Amino acid sequence: MLGAIDRGRYDVIPVGITREGAFVLEDDDPAKFPLDAAHLPEVADNGTRVLWPEPGGDRTLRVVRSDGTTEGLGEIDVVLPILHGPHGEDGTIQGYFDTLELPYAGGGVLDSALCMDKHFMKIALQAAGIDVAPWVTVRARQWAQDPAAVRVAAAALALPLFVKPARAGSSVGVSKVESIDALDAALAIAFAEDDKALIETGITGREIEVAVLENADGVRASLPGEIVLTSRGFYDFEGKYLGGDGVDVVCPAELSDAEIAAIQEAGIRAFEAVDGRGLARVDMFLTPAGRIVVNELNTMPGFTPISMFPKCWVASGLSYGDLISELIEAGLRR
Repeated sequence: MLGAIDRGRYDVIPVGITREGAFVLEDDDPAKFPLDAAHLPEVADNGTRVLWPEPGGDRTLRVVRSDGTTEGLGEIDVVLPILHGPHGEDGTIQGYFDTLELPYAGGGVLDSALCMDKHFMKIALQAAGIDVAPWVTVRARQWAQDPAAVRVAAAALALPLFVKPARAGSSVGVSKVESIDALDAALAIAFAEDDKALIETGITGREIEVAVLENADGVRASLPGEIVLTSRGFYDFEGKYLGGDGVDVVCPAELSDAEIAAIQEAGIRAFEAVDGRGLARVDMFLTPAGRIVVNELNTMPGFTPISMFPKCWVASGLSYGDLISELIEAGLRR
């Protein structure tokens, strides 16, 4: 995104977050953060500390340099929080910016929190009459106290099963379970990420994704794309971010006009069911019988060159740079 953003319209101040949670001033260099499977990019603590503006005062972003001097970096118009996972995609930082009275792009507190928790996301979708895969939710405490009851509940679901942490992202901690004997190991992997996990029935069908954008004229959906698994068991972290073998990300998908319209409508309905703001990628299955089953919404989907969200908008006639501009302008309007 650093490489694609329109520098004729926007002055960019890159702020990184270290693993310890410190806000630091980063280099404005896209080449610093390549997606390399051998060494994923990481924000190092360079000794700087970014000071966010306080409500009621001026909008100047400041940085304390490593030598202790403080420097103003200019007034902030809008924040573009390109963050995945806990604290970044779950409404936490969105609430922080709301408190600071800083405009920001993307989802708000409610839709971010709902969609980060797969249990409550499914409840919201079901309440809106949207089809979701059958599931049971398991807390770590339940599993420790009565594993037999959990196994019985899981056995009532049709194989294969998918076991997922309720509040992780990017397919981290997800396992495909072909036999009920593999349930224990899959739950151990999920509980390493979260103390709440979902056991879901696997849906047989095409894996379809549609990108949703909110702008001044309302909500619109892109042409749908498709995840085609050639040798990979499911669309995991490596396939999503590192271009791993065994998966093809295709957009536009080969669909009839009626299927495209139904998928776009389902994407917008799901977005509205969670009070969506800004953007989302809606993942769903299209069964051989034509049933649309919504799997999940991502309120800050992947934005790499191989990611479905930008690819679908490019296929729909919106360039990568213009897509970023639309997100920023939507945040400014709010």
